[in-house]
Amino acid sequence: MAVQPPRKRRTELRGLVAWPRVLDRAKAVLRNGLITFVVLFFTLWLMPGVRSTDVIGTLGLVILVSVVGAVLRPLLLFGVTALGGWGAMLLGVVAQVIVMAVALELDPSKRLSGWPTVGVAAFCAVVGAAILDWMVDSGTEDTFMKEARRLMRAIRRRQARQAGGSLFTLRRPEPGTEPGLLMIQLDGVSEPVLRWAVRAGNLPTLGRWLRTGTHAMRGWHTGIPSTTPASQAGILHGASRQIPAFRWYEKETGKLLVSNRPRDAAVIQPRLSDGRGLLRDGGVSIGNAFNGDAAINLLTVSSAALPGRSARGWAAFMASPFGFTRALVLGVGEVAVELYQARLQRRRNLLPRVSRSGAFLALRPAAMLLRDVNVSLIAEQMARGAPAVYCDLVDYDEVAHHAGPARPESMRQLENLDRMLGVLERLGPEAARAYRIVVLSDHGQSQGATFRQRHGETLDQAVERFAVPDQADAPASAAEQEATEEPEFPPSPVAPLLVVSSGNLSLVYLTRFKERLEKDRIDRAYPQLVAGLAGHPGVGLVVVREDGAPVAYGPGGRQRLTDGEVEGIDPLLPYGPHARADLLRHQEAEHVGDLVLISKVDPVTDEVAAFEELVGSHGGLGGWQTDAMLVHPAEWQITQGELIGPDAVHRQLVDWLALLGLRTQSPADDELSPAAPARLPVSLDS
Repeated sequence: MAVQPPRKRRTELRGLVAWPRVLDRAKAVLRNGLITFVVLFFTLWLMPGVRSTDVIGTLGLVILVSVVGAVLRPLLLFGVTALGGWGAMLLGVVAQVIVMAVALELDPSKRLSGWPTVGVAAFCAVVGAAILDWMVDSGTEDTFMKEARRLMRAIRRRQARQAGGSLFTLRRPEPGTEPGLLMIQLDGVSEPVLRWAVRAGNLPTLGRWLRTGTHAMRGWHTGIPSTTPASQAGILHGASRQIPAFRWYEKETGKLLVSNRPRDAAVIQPRLSDGRGLLRDGGVSIGNAFNGDAAINLLTVSSAALPGRSARGWAAFMASPFGFTRALVLGVGEVAVELYQARLQRRRNLLPRVSRSGAFLALRPAAMLLRDVNVSLIAEQMARGAPAVYCDLVDYDEVAHHAGPARPESMRQLENLDRMLGVLERLGPEAARAYRIVVLSDHGQSQGATFRQRHGETLDQAVERFAVPDQADAPASAAEQEATEEPEFPPSPVAPLLVVSSGNLSLVYLTRFKERLEKDRIDRAYPQLVAGLAGHPGVGLVVVREDGAPVAYGPGGRQRLTDGEVEGIDPLLPYGPHARADLLRHQEAEHVGDLVLISKVDPVTDEVAAFEELVGSHGGLGGWQTDAMLVHPAEWQITQGELIGPDAVHRQLVDWLALLGLRTQSPADDELSPAAPARLPVSLDS
């Protein structure tokens, strides 16, 4: 163990007692003491049977709370760290209540008696403290950031001790100099929406980066399916063709896969991994669908596990009064805000709109909680010096699905995400590396009234209406049992015609046939199906294989996708210049349906009709759902040309990792990116 020389210790002591640091600490102590005093005073005043609420006695109780917290919080943090996962979450819920309850029980004045009364008072005090603390910060993330800084300094000092440094030091760790890369995905944010928000001045962090020239913004085209799992399969693994939609049916096994379901994501993950993922060289995956061959996976769906004992960011967030407890209290506030905003939409008769009750009331605060947890985990990995981190923040996407992609509620979530980017930027000096930040999205969203709202029937009902086979060919029952069943789950019958929708994209499977069918065989089984769907006013495209080639049918014509030959009115015209190439690529995806349906798009408003009950949707073509964005350091060149599809974004990010010296080249990488960029000097600015 190293021993510090006297001169170095004197320098650290002078730094410790420097006026700016002393003043900052004094402000923090005064602020926390004042908040605790106000909360305790009003809590005791509200409790029945309290003998006195005098100021002097309450000041003494504030001191007692501080002492108890100083003693118990390290023990609770140790317990949270030791438990990990769900245990950490459960203990984190009660940790702050325990500290407050013990202090109230030890109160010499004995103003409260009995554990039930003490427990209620402690709970009310903790909730009040979280609300008051947020109000004092004016809704900013200052307190959250201070906790993150404290966590990062503790991690770096611990690493220094493990490397043979001093057992005790007062010196703040020096900022790292080796390069690192943070890749932050803002789920569902389209390039037009982001550009508009920046121009409106609503995103101070991203706006400053773009206006000062440290970063540049460009759009990229996602193609189809424009969904998070397909985009992340491409961005993280370069394997987007393994994902035909958000959910799909596999004829070989008779299974319906839903890509955000952990057990299904675990099945998909090996199909994507080839050892060349974006995060293979010691990277970290946080909050993603798939892992990118990362060394560390935190809250990754395909891993299906909460962070364990080694994730101090998880433990610190759960144990801190400014972490999980604060997020829970503010989450309840989010539910109240959502109820008000939904009622306001109804009163103003804003159209299009969908129901915002039910599960969405839980999803909105859960997304906010997940955002704060993710940023805490990123801060931990920045302190540990992870070379590359990829994290998905889903707040905007969840709200935009139900409120609309450009509605005020959704833009408020985008502003919150911009604040988190500011937090990460401000945490840079505490990191073990000089991190550069790349911000990107996986897809956009398109607005519109749903298919059911427009036409009075769901797509499933329309398909059933057009599926009128001869009685001799009809199955004996409404469902069949050919699907292979998983032994650990009860059997689930599969309909002969299975409609699987993802936004305004739908895959239709004829499940009685193990192979993919061409149009002539579909017509023999269901003579009205293809023509009926192509002529439906809510369906814009029906793609089906015919004579070995995919053909897109519309209400007034058809186009053969392989050579672009058109008969009648070209059905692809409303979907933009990339539509033909997008549909051709999609036809090469694994497990694509016998029929691929895209809803009609309004040529004036670019609105689409989701086959699900979502006012903001993505998955198919039309509108902004395929217009994703990429914000990157301005001096970095785009080496992959026009970015078409998530696989191209994967190759571009790999090139930038190589630029920073964070990617070990292999022969396979040389095939993917034959012209590796020259390494540029790295700036400490984000």
